[in-house]
Amino acid sequence: MIVFTTTTSAQTFKIIPRTYGAEFTMSITDDSTNIPVFYEINNAITDVNYLKFTQAFSPVLVEGHFYDIRLYTDYNFWNINYLLWENDNSLWNVDRPTDATIYRDRIFCTDQQVDQMEDEYYDINLDKYKTFNSFDNTYKVF
Repeated sequence: MIVFTTTTSAQTFKIIPRTYGAEFTMSITDDSTNIPVFYEINNAITDVNYLKFTQAFSPVLVEGHFYDIRLYTDYNFWNINYLLWENDNSLWNVDRPTDATIYRDRIFCTDQQVDQMEDEYYDINLDKYKTFNSFDNTYKVF
């Protein structure tokens, strides 16, 4: 799972995809509204075994929401799929709405500091629920 914030600036993806390429389409679907938003990515670079790119989200991600992310290439677009065609040219004359999914994951949006290696976990009640730590069990009766 990827953890992002509600910032308006670009956020960095660092993923291990099924296939590597510099150009693809990213679809992000909010689980609450089930509305997908599409982004054309053309700035991805390969960093050792990772595919790395940045993207600013518009509309901005909502605090506490889950998102489904899918990266895919379109079989009907020749420049992106030349490498796929070299591996399997049976799709050369196919003209139908198909795509090749290269990555799937989930995004969780929060502005809290989350680092499980440092025992910092997400708290759904952060700053909303206050406990009263009193060890005195007395009360006044008037």
